[in-house]
Amino acid sequence: MPELPEVEVVRRGLEQHVLGRHIRDVDLRGHRVARRHPGGASDLADRVRDTQIQSIQRRGKYLWFVLSDGRSGDPSAGGEMGALVVHLGMSGQFRVCEHGMPEPRHTHAVLTFDDGGPSLVFADQRTFGGFAFSELGAHGIPALIAHIAPDPFDPAYDQRGVVRRLVTRNSAIKRGLLDQGLVSGIGNIYADEALWRARVHGERMASTLSKAVLGRILDQAREVMGEALAQGGTSFDALYVNVNGESGYFDLRLRAYGQEGRPCERCGTPIRREHFMNRSSFFCPRCQPPPRSSKAAST
Repeated sequence: MPELPEVEVVRRGLEQHVLGRHIRDVDLRGHRVARRHPGGASDLADRVRDTQIQSIQRRGKYLWFVLSDGRSGDPSAGGEMGALVVHLGMSGQFRVCEHGMPEPRHTHAVLTFDDGGPSLVFADQRTFGGFAFSELGAHGIPALIAHIAPDPFDPAYDQRGVVRRLVTRNSAIKRGLLDQGLVSGIGNIYADEALWRARVHGERMASTLSKAVLGRILDQAREVMGEALAQGGTSFDALYVNVNGESGYFDLRLRAYGQEGRPCERCGTPIRREHFMNRSSFFCPRCQPPPRSSKAAST
């Protein structure tokens, strides 16, 4: 699933191609792309059609297009009407399509524009992504995702507050990193990378770690996601690409995630994989020793 760096790369690409453009029509295909919208596909299309894209924002793994009724070509013209909220799911992609280009496979939505320029296509092979319309709430955050916490790059992010909440949790630190209501944007890839950098096993109880260690883990999460963003994100296959079809290259710099059996870059011990919350965790058993209860459970 695309995590913060990948979603931010997509957001920046969208800004280059659709910011300020007036949406002429929205073609939503099938019910799944609009299943998050209570009114269904027809109502969603009616709300988005004949609006202008005023800005494109992100919090964690969510994107949203701030829409207005301005028609002057100036993105600041007209009043804000709400937001088209997008989650990419496991495989959602936005692609800019010039006239005459074939649509990507698994196309579920097409936005066309008054200027007659390239259309914007949303393709989603696994169909876990989708759109919804939402009113804008406090600080310009769509009401639909008001429960999503600020991410480490958000001006509203309060790392000390996150640490204070983590230290009271009698649950695995990796579970805390993946809790989008606590800190958003961190998924399985960057949680494993941050924990490897901080030399902490993901099954360590958050309540057993000092505030300094918890802060270091969060610092490493922000650092590794920043590095990934500079590389265009992490692409393991064609399911994640930017709006121009380009892949990211941070997978070449991963030190833990997906590295099972390869020597740890620090100590040479083979990286190990284990199951965690219906997914896989990757760690160095020497640099990140599991808690005793975890060792006992695996024997």
